[in-house]
Amino acid sequence: MPRMNPEQFGSRIEALNDPQPAARLQALRQLSEALRSGALKRPPAGEDVNNHIHTFYSFSPYSPANAVWMSVMSGLATAGIMDHDSISGAAEFIAAGRQIGLATTIGVECRCDFSSTPLAGRRINNPDQLGVAYIALHGIPHTRIEEVREYFRPLQEARNERNRRMVWRLNDYLGRRELSLDFEADVLPLSRSSEQGTVTERHILYALAVRMIELHGRGRPLVRFLERDLRLALASRVRRYLLDRDNPYYIYDLLGAFKSDLVARFYLEAGPECPEVSELLAFNRRIGAIAAYAYLGDITESVTGDKRAQSFEDGYLEELFDTITVLGFQAVTYMPNRNKPEQLARVQALCARHSLFQISGVDINSPRQSFTCSELRLPQYRHLIRATWALIGHELESTEDPERGMFSPQTLLRHRSLEERITVFAEIGRKRSEAGFGG
Repeated sequence: MPRMNPEQFGSRIEALNDPQPAARLQALRQLSEALRSGALKRPPAGEDVNNHIHTFYSFSPYSPANAVWMSVMSGLATAGIMDHDSISGAAEFIAAGRQIGLATTIGVECRCDFSSTPLAGRRINNPDQLGVAYIALHGIPHTRIEEVREYFRPLQEARNERNRRMVWRLNDYLGRRELSLDFEADVLPLSRSSEQGTVTERHILYALAVRMIELHGRGRPLVRFLERDLRLALASRVRRYLLDRDNPYYIYDLLGAFKSDLVARFYLEAGPECPEVSELLAFNRRIGAIAAYAYLGDITESVTGDKRAQSFEDGYLEELFDTITVLGFQAVTYMPNRNKPEQLARVQALCARHSLFQISGVDINSPRQSFTCSELRLPQYRHLIRATWALIGHELESTEDPERGMFSPQTLLRHRSLEERITVFAEIGRKRSEAGFGG
């Protein structure tokens, strides 16, 4: 193909976030051809994996095609989409991976109600609400994408009703007409709700960040307003970011400051949008996905600056594992760069005791975040790489035949031990991915 100059590459990279999926995939196709021809250098792929990448179908600066591009340019060996309450980006993510030669996996992150369990009333892994926990449905068979979309449709509608009320509550709290937001005019346009993307609290905060910058600009005047007028307690690192007028991630750092300190002022508890945990797990079994509890762990200082110091599951971790095992969870997902080694050593030991599949991923929703997780290269986390290939193997096999999934009754009869299943499915995942890319 003809060699493209840097400006042409830039325009194609920008087109990865085009409003139309076809245009995004066309831009990725051109970039893929540039990589194959040598017109653009492809970074060497290592063994790093990430199964928890958000796209703009929930909240992120990246479309699914752009997320795949960023994964490749970050040297990831595999990438996984994980949007909140939405699977609308999954088909594009799969197509983008095939196009550029990157193994992918798809899933959905959602919240569920634990009030009927021994964890009722506890702060589980949700900073904003007691008795409600985040879980991930991993390795969703591609033949079930539409069924998943329909399952989450009424949950998104219920969430938007609460979003509207939270915008009203935020306006009341701020008490300033110039900062007042309108859900339909200011928040919805920031989302992909028309394509059944999810609107989250981050969209509300992003809209507020846009309005604040319009009114106060960047740098010291805005920081003064946040601290003196809104009485926000800015972490020293975040304060430093916001004082830098040339900070390329400014609006996301401002959003992070709001997320850490402002959400509690306007948050309304989620109700109908959070299915009861047993009902959600039954749905997971029906579609042949892998249900993973998302371990958060006690926080002293937030890695991303958007969470305050807070205690979560560590004080009752053994009871939590007993509970999720009885409920029927198949896996636990965690982020090796978000916790202390001693925290994750406990989690790993309990996963082994309860025969729970371990999955890793670092949630990506800001351009400041790295797609890679260097901790995966440490000996105590390298098993998570093999687990990712097993997850991919499960997804590919169960897409063709539900009875061939990693946790199907037939598979459990053939391969009783979790370790054996991981070995078998990891080999399937690697071989089928290589064959699919002509390797």
